[in-house]
This record gives sequence, structure tokens and C-alpha cells, in this order.
Amino acid sequence: MKKFIQNLKNIWSIDELRDKIILTLLLLLVFRVGNFIVLPGIDPTKLGNLHASGSKGMLGIMDSFVGGAFTNATIFALGIMPYISASIFMQLVSILVPQVAKIQKEGESGRKKINQWTRYLTMIVTFFQGGAYVTYLSNAQIAGNAIYGGFHTLFPFTTVIILTAGTLFVMWLGEKITDKGLGNGQSVIIMIGIMSRFPSAFKAEFDSKVATRGGGGLLVFLVELALLVATVMALIVLVQGTRKIAVNYAKQIIGNRQFGGARQFLPLKVNSSGVMPIIFAQAIMFIPGLLTSWEPMKGFAQIFNDHGNIWYMLIYSVLVIGFTFLYTALIFNPKQVADDLKRNNGFIPGVKPGQPTADYIGTIMDRITFPGAVFLAIVGILPGIARNLHVTTTFSTFYGGTSLLIMVAVILDTLQMIETHLLMRQYDGLMNSGRIQGRTTATTGAAGVTGF
Repeated sequence: MKKFIQNLKNIWSIDELRDKIILTLLLLLVFRVGNFIVLPGIDPTKLGNLHASGSKGMLGIMDSFVGGAFTNATIFALGIMPYISASIFMQLVSILVPQVAKIQKEGESGRKKINQWTRYLTMIVTFFQGGAYVTYLSNAQIAGNAIYGGFHTLFPFTTVIILTAGTLFVMWLGEKITDKGLGNGQSVIIMIGIMSRFPSAFKAEFDSKVATRGGGGLLVFLVELALLVATVMALIVLVQGTRKIAVNYAKQIIGNRQFGGARQFLPLKVNSSGVMPIIFAQAIMFIPGLLTSWEPMKGFAQIFNDHGNIWYMLIYSVLVIGFTFLYTALIFNPKQVADDLKRNNGFIPGVKPGQPTADYIGTIMDRITFPGAVFLAIVGILPGIARNLHVTTTFSTFYGGTSLLIMVAVILDTLQMIETHLLMRQYDGLMNSGRIQGRTTATTGAAGVTGF
């Protein structure tokens, strides 16, 4: 405890770090206030059906990312998600389209051009998602009754404009946090949206256990908390896990100075694909669930709406493992790594430069990706397992899946930035080892663009 207090004093004594933290908190406060400003023309007291329908499937996932703004019909209902979608699309395009990849490698000018295209694409995505959201709200069984009678004519037009402006404003907040605050802005905003639901979920779970089981329920609740802590610790191992490959660099004499000759390590992430396989798998699993209204497929479709169903968890796990290998193959190029090593006079001991080095790195990457993919699949189905063990629906989402993985990755990344500031000014780090591995030390997949 004494060391923790001393670390807080050290953090606060660094002017630059203190200013970054204060600015980040203020911008996040603005974001949270916007999550409670209801769209014009909506009666917030009549959104009961929207809360019920918007908490299921992909809509429930999206609502958790925006801190409940989706089901509250606020000006930030779409949050940062259109920008995330546009960023993921641009990243895939940069991998698959050589011309875009070439622009991305042009340094700062190329990065600015890609960012500008991402912003334009964000506006287009937000416009279409805003139109879909208006149609969703206009459904009489969902939130149609919540729209004031005299506002039905203008409601579609004004709502799309406000939602687009809200998303662009949230995108601006994220960029300001990235530039002048602490951490990756888009990631931090998503994390705050997820964590904002934890207190209410915590209280609901506590009340549920105490109300149904009395004193024994309190013991069960403590066991649940212990399992949650253990899950978080295991997930930290997954996020930080790396396989280090020894690399030697040939000696070079330039003038009177000698360069190279030292052994270094090439870190390969166990989970280099980040959270993307879970997101892709959830999107695929959501499609069959839309067939519940078709009588011949109703029984089959219901499987995909029940996250605790054994068949759902089995299919979901296979999809996560498959997408992990697919996305890793897209974002990690062993040939490029081998070429970079050769260009810098580096080599792996016992392995010839060029294609043999690429084959060696690719083989190791495949070997460490499989256990990482299996672990990621287990993380993805943990909420369904928790629900089968009678954990409340809202609280069970914090036992794994996208929400917990994003929170752990973002918190570790932010702590690493704080650690860097402390070590640069000769203070002790946050950990006894003086190191917190962040996502910047290795290939991160979508994290490099989306911040996941």
C-alpha cells in the first residue's frame, strides 16, 4: 500500500503526465454526459421495449461498447463504432490492395492520407447506420410510441444528422485523447463505455445472490468475484504472452565506431490478432439468429440466440479458432519480417537468411497461434458458461468475451504508458520488475488501428 501511494505521488509530480491524465478525464466526462442527452423528439420514459430488444445479440454488444447510449436513444447512440468499422475496413484494404499498402508505407504523409480516407468512410458508415437506427426506433413494437406525435415527419432527418454529428464528435474526442491525453483515445472511450455498466451489473448480481440464498448467497458471490479475478489474470497472460526468437546482428565498423554484434530478440505475440476473431465470430453467429421468425428454421435459429447452448458454444469456438488463424495470416507476414532482418544485417542463429528464415518464423507463429486461439475461444464462451451457472446476464458478460478482452488490453496499454513516463524520469516502475508489456512491443493486428 505504501508503494502504491508513493507511485501515485510520483505520477502526480510529473507535470506532463498529470496534464495528460486531467485532460483525458475531462474529455471522458464530456463523452459520458453526452450519453445521457436523449435525441430530440424522444420521450425517455417510454423506452422500455427498446431496452429489452436492444440488449440482445449484436445490438447488446454494441450497446455495451457505447455505455448504454444505444438503448437510451441518446445523441451518442452509435458512439465510436462507425469509426472502428471504417478503421478495420481500411486496415483490411491496406493488406489486400497493394496501392493502398504503398501509400501507408510513405511515412507521415501516407498515414495522414489513410486517416483522412477513414474519416470520410466514417461519415458514410454513420449515415447508413443512422438511417437503420431511425428505422429501428420507428418500429411501433420497439420505440415507435416514444416518438412525440408531432415530430414523426422531421424525426428521420434530424436524427440522422444528430447521430452523424455525435459520432464525428466522439471521433474527435478520441483523437484528442490520443494526441494530448493518455492512451489510445478510441480504445479508452470503448473501455469507459464497457466499464460504465459494471457498477449496476455488480449490484444486480449481489442483490440476486443475497435475495435468493441469504447468507449462503454472499459466499457464492465472493466465489464469483474470485473466479472473475482469476479470469482477468489468465487474460493478462494471454494478452502479454510472447515467444521470443533470438536474433544476432552482424558487426559493422563505420569510421572508428562498431555497430551491431549484440543478440536481441524478436517477440511474437501468442494472441497477435487481438479481439478481432471474437468480433467476427459474433457477427457470423448473429446471422442465423435472425431466422427465428421463419417457422421451418425456428428451432435451428434459437440455438444461435442462446449463448449458453452447448452447440452454440461449440460452433462459436470453432469460428474463433478459424478466424484467429485467418486474421493472423492477414496481418503477419513472415516474408516481410525475414526481409527486414536481412536488410538490417540480422539473422537467426542456425537458420539461413531469406526464405528459410521466413519459413522458420511462420512455423513458430503457427505453433503459438493454436494455443492462443484455443484460449481465445475459451474466453469467448466464458459468459455463456457463467450464465449456465446462474450468474445474471449483465454480470456474466464481464467474465470473458469482447468486453473483458478490450478492458484488459486497454488498461495494460495505458499502464505501460504511465510506466514509460516514470522510468524516463528515474522513478520506480509500477511493477517490481519495472516492466509492463504493452501492445506496442509486437504485432497487434487490429489494435494498431482500432486500439483494441
